[in-house]
Amino acid sequence: MSDPKFTPRVFSGIQPSGGLTLGNYLGAIKRFVDMQDQGGFETVYCMVDLHAITVWQDPADLTKNTRELCAGFIASGIDPEKSILINQSQVPEHAQLGWVFNCVARMGWMGRMTQWKDKAGKNSENASLGLFGYPALMAADILVYHATHVPVGEDQKQHLELTRDIAAKFNHDYKVDFFPLTEPVIEGAATRVMSLRDGSKKMSKSDPSDMARINMTDDADAIAKKIRKAKTDPEALPSEIKGLEGRPEARNLVNIYAALNDQSAEEVLRDVGGRQFGEFKPMLADLAVAKLAPISGEMARLMAAPDEIDRILTRGAERARAITAPILRKTYDIVGMVPPVAL
Repeated sequence: MSDPKFTPRVFSGIQPSGGLTLGNYLGAIKRFVDMQDQGGFETVYCMVDLHAITVWQDPADLTKNTRELCAGFIASGIDPEKSILINQSQVPEHAQLGWVFNCVARMGWMGRMTQWKDKAGKNSENASLGLFGYPALMAADILVYHATHVPVGEDQKQHLELTRDIAAKFNHDYKVDFFPLTEPVIEGAATRVMSLRDGSKKMSKSDPSDMARINMTDDADAIAKKIRKAKTDPEALPSEIKGLEGRPEARNLVNIYAALNDQSAEEVLRDVGGRQFGEFKPMLADLAVAKLAPISGEMARLMAAPDEIDRILTRGAERARAITAPILRKTYDIVGMVPPVAL
């Protein structure tokens, strides 16, 4: 666990680089709400637009997507009074600490990041410097709040390990105990939601088939239709987890049901084992509509009132900077940067 001298604080964020999907909701936002409501932590949730521009973004789309993501957070249950809800670029300390961490992190560390290898591929010479340095900025996002816990998916675990390495190296180099070694929080039945058309692939907003995903803006009819048409296999559902081995589509739908209903996959299978998908899919569709349709409706209301969203983000940035500005000032002091004086 992190050193108890640090205030228990959760930080996490999502890129505003396209529409929200069920994967974003179950893999991240629903867990954000749970951590907000369970108490014991200060919670900070972020739209990481600086990360989004590491690859090209149409400016108008970035603005729309940032507001839509904020609407999704709020409609899903993130309370801007209970949590600090921010747009990354409105809190300049993220980028300022990010530069310090660019000077702490080693090139070799960054080059080993699997997401860099996956995204840059064979075209790495044409990838942006920002994409290469993405994990150092992610470390700054977290540590500028002295965050002690970060809910992440498996695909971000390596980046969080790098965050710990950067914190440890900074502390060692400057002989301080200033940054916490942040703990990952990886849990839940559906931390990795898969495509409705191919259970071996992650549900993605970039999938060319809209039927492969449930968008958080989908209405009740669209949600039900996509679940009814989701790919399955001809076998009945098993009564035990072992029976899902080699059945990725079946496992995915069971995990989605479990996550939506706050159950474990084992509990779901005890209830539905032996049933055919012709019976299970309508159950899942009804559950998904009941849980998700109210969220899409509230998102639509908020998106029709962009000034309300902008006010929430402005207030969130003010609250965030009350935390980040002193931490950055102390960082600069530790590094030896001369502070400004009042004139």
